[in-house]
Amino acid sequence: MSSNYYGMLFRMKFIRRWALMRNLSTETLSDHTLETAFIAHSLATIAKVRFSEEVNPERVALAALFHDTAEVITGDLPTPVKYYNDDIKFAYKDIEQKAENTLISMLPEDLRGEFEPIYRSDRVTAAYVKAADKISALIKCKEELSLGNKEFKAAEKSTEKSIKAMNLPATKVFIEEFLPAFSQGLDESMKLK
Repeated sequence: MSSNYYGMLFRMKFIRRWALMRNLSTETLSDHTLETAFIAHSLATIAKVRFSEEVNPERVALAALFHDTAEVITGDLPTPVKYYNDDIKFAYKDIEQKAENTLISMLPEDLRGEFEPIYRSDRVTAAYVKAADKISALIKCKEELSLGNKEFKAAEKSTEKSIKAMNLPATKVFIEEFLPAFSQGLDESMKLK
């Protein structure tokens, strides 16, 4: 029996993000997903090690890898549109759920039960994935601004505000300890302490 599941997931590389904004550096859904998974794992590890939170970094990273896979069906709906009002927000959540169910249905039946929990994260896992998603967006905004693209100024401010509102101590640690390196060149990054 043939399955289209991974063929669909590998189409993530064709989905461009930030479609309503002028981009100096393109970002695909694949790029974003990998970066979000790295950040999510880091946030959960910080929360577990430094704040003694009951969180599983591996589960959080796995959920982050799959967090936007529905977009191979729906496309990337820009945040200002997605959250324009409650009607659109709830309608899009329903569309996303249906797209995830469609993807899961593409798997061989005996594997579906192993994948469903990845798409249905617990509250703690979902919070860290969402925070990582926002930090990934913040990094994109800062990169565009560093290239002189002022179009990302408002997005940077609203993203910073969203991250702060999450009130997750691990996000503050990540931003203070890891975010500065994103403005460094390769030579600076390679210097050992």
